[in-house]
Amino acid sequence: MELPKLQAPSLKELFIKEMEAQILSGKLPIGSKLPSEREIAEAMGVSRAVVNAGLMEMARKGFLEIKPRSGAYVADYRRRGTSETLLAIMNYNGGMLGREEIKSILELRLVLETLALELAIPRMTDMDLTVIKGHLDKLKSAKDPQTAAEAAFCFHYELGMMSGNSLLPLIFYSFKAPVTMLWKRYIQLHGKERLFENNRALYEQIAARNVSEAVRLFRESIHQTISGGVSIYYE
Repeated sequence: MELPKLQAPSLKELFIKEMEAQILSGKLPIGSKLPSEREIAEAMGVSRAVVNAGLMEMARKGFLEIKPRSGAYVADYRRRGTSETLLAIMNYNGGMLGREEIKSILELRLVLETLALELAIPRMTDMDLTVIKGHLDKLKSAKDPQTAAEAAFCFHYELGMMSGNSLLPLIFYSFKAPVTMLWKRYIQLHGKERLFENNRALYEQIAARNVSEAVRLFRESIHQTISGGVSIYYE
């Protein structure tokens, strides 16, 4: 049995986690001004360097707005956030996203992966098919939910790579963590066989170069999940 190495989080990571929790819980409301770096450092028992670095990273992630000569303010992270903000929300909720966030991810997949299928299938080579078939095989043989979820992600990510659109794979990859988390959750609740069969059916239409049927199967699967109130992730 191979055990992972444990690594203690840094003070900056602990600081960021606590501050994000304060914001996501509503204890630090959107628009509120934070105390000075000196006051925060004294209250939390860390150095000003830790506070400064943590606040800068939180600003980059969309949680804070730092105004010169004024201070740091809690930003509307749903407007200013990034995929990292989504991960912070997920981590705050114990590794799970809320129904609205899941619905939003599925709606985004609906648009982006439809485009990927429409662009990729007509230009796909036999080697490309071998690549995605390899990920499908890994999904089938996976021994645990995490490995299966990773294989499912790679299957769909490669479609973005094969689309010829240079931005699609970048967008796909930026959402790797939440999308993989959703598939892992799905597998834990329903088993990997159902996910494998959905992807196998999609692969068959891709291999047949049947763009319309591949798109129909994919969109039907997403629409069913959305119309069901994403309950498949909560059963």
